[in-house]
Amino acid sequence: MSKMIEKPKEMHRKKPNLESYEETCKGFRWEDFHDEIEWFEDGKLNAAYNAVDRHARTRRKNKVALYWEGKNGASEEYSFSGLRDLSNKFANVLRRYGVGKGDRVFIFLPRIPELYLSFLGAIKVGAIAGALFAAFGPEALKDRLLDSGAKILVTNSELKHRVYEIRDELPELERMIIVGEVAEGEVSYEKEMEEASRDFDVERMHPEDPLFVLYTSGTTGKPKGVVHAHYAILQEHLTAKWVLDLHEDDVFWCTADPGWVTGIAYGILGSLSNGISLVVYEGRFSPEKWYSIIEKYHVTVWYTAPTAIRMLAGAGEALPQKYDLSSLRYLCSVGEPLNPEMVYWGLKAFGLPFHDNWWQTETGGILIANYPSVPIKPGSMGKPFPGIKAGIVDDEGNELPVGKEGNLAIKTPWPSMMREIWRNPEKYKSYFKGDWYVTGDLARMDEDDYFWFVGRADDVIKTSGERVGPFEVESALVRHPAVVEAGVIGKPDPIRGEIIKAFIVLKKGYEPSGELEEDIKKFVKEHLAGHAYPKEIEFVKSLPKTQSGKIVRRLLKARELGLPAGDTSTLGK
Repeated sequence: MSKMIEKPKEMHRKKPNLESYEETCKGFRWEDFHDEIEWFEDGKLNAAYNAVDRHARTRRKNKVALYWEGKNGASEEYSFSGLRDLSNKFANVLRRYGVGKGDRVFIFLPRIPELYLSFLGAIKVGAIAGALFAAFGPEALKDRLLDSGAKILVTNSELKHRVYEIRDELPELERMIIVGEVAEGEVSYEKEMEEASRDFDVERMHPEDPLFVLYTSGTTGKPKGVVHAHYAILQEHLTAKWVLDLHEDDVFWCTADPGWVTGIAYGILGSLSNGISLVVYEGRFSPEKWYSIIEKYHVTVWYTAPTAIRMLAGAGEALPQKYDLSSLRYLCSVGEPLNPEMVYWGLKAFGLPFHDNWWQTETGGILIANYPSVPIKPGSMGKPFPGIKAGIVDDEGNELPVGKEGNLAIKTPWPSMMREIWRNPEKYKSYFKGDWYVTGDLARMDEDDYFWFVGRADDVIKTSGERVGPFEVESALVRHPAVVEAGVIGKPDPIRGEIIKAFIVLKKGYEPSGELEEDIKKFVKEHLAGHAYPKEIEFVKSLPKTQSGKIVRRLLKARELGLPAGDTSTLGK
């Protein structure tokens, strides 16, 4: 049995929202908690209304809902009533351009206020909102915008040029709305907002109506559009309240970008739904800057990624002592397994442990977690959220006994479960075995019902907490004029969890060199995404393949790590 950590007294300056995990799990039914969110008289709801508008009608209307700090030091504050009015304005802008229920509206912006206002406004009008990571290059953008059939794209004067490179290949994209400087003929975000009314009748949505779509990478094919429904707001609200332990007077910092699901579910919707104040920082990671953000805004609850925690730890225990971090009372992490050493480091550096939790883009909300009222087993994912039945199953969907490694699976349904894969029903069906959603993660459950992550069942790479599909990187690599073939794997890394390593076969006439290696890396950064390029490249004469020509990535990984090759009977000659 792993050693458990009981919580330090400092953590209990507030009584946990979830006082008794065991009692709450008994007889739990989602419908018993419907009054946690606000419904319209006809049984419909709207996630953006729950996140913002309902608070703007109460004593919270003048409370700061969003503290924003720019990468260059600029700062702004938005009250709940301010967020309501400005997102209403953007909803009216969309309505003016014919956007209605079910249309896809995508936002391709850095973490600036317009991203959050546009996202909320799109939801209010009944559109299916989508956020795109600002590091995406033209190819990554094309895959997502083309598949989704996006009608409107909101971007800025710095990023718009990437979209113009592929504009002619997006027949369903009717209009781009530009934040900042505009050229002749372009639609100005600022001008449209200035002219729009702040009064808007929020679209009343059926709980099963689509809310947002987020694209996630797999081992094969293009990224898949994971669609979530408005009913997800119930689980996002309740998990933010019980797992992240958000109280009304908390100042909450979720460091995730809304291009990733954590940045939507807890960086916008679930957190604001609890009536807290949210901190958003536009800039890049820096230990000094991050600590100064906590100090400046008196952050009380902090939700970040294990990669960031490891990088903070690498900066030393002395650094946080230079800042007043006494406002912190609760720390959480997500995105990849949090190694035990980082839980103990949190105790040393802040007097508080990090509480790891587990979920995926497809699950839409936290499913397994460590809780403020439950002891931590360092290295564990924690226990299933009340109302969630998690299990370890074999490849046929049969439950395995305690201690046995197998496929981590979740009994369906739950409120924030994905409702479809956009335009790909067959892919959606492939996730399920009977009434189990099979996650693609390997895990085990111990005798105390704690779950432990073992690894991925496929080749998806988890780097710095983000999923990267090897096929997508390989496709970008072979577009480089010097590359004929490429195989990509995730290589273990003490800071990022994994890094991307590429094995490359060059075309005739090209020779390996450091200059070529750097050029290939730069090419992938510019065409795919700034986070999805290979940090290591190895030039090889050939790649291991099956008889049908499929690259066998597990052999590349085995060779890289010095592991047994396993069955090679299907390899081509």
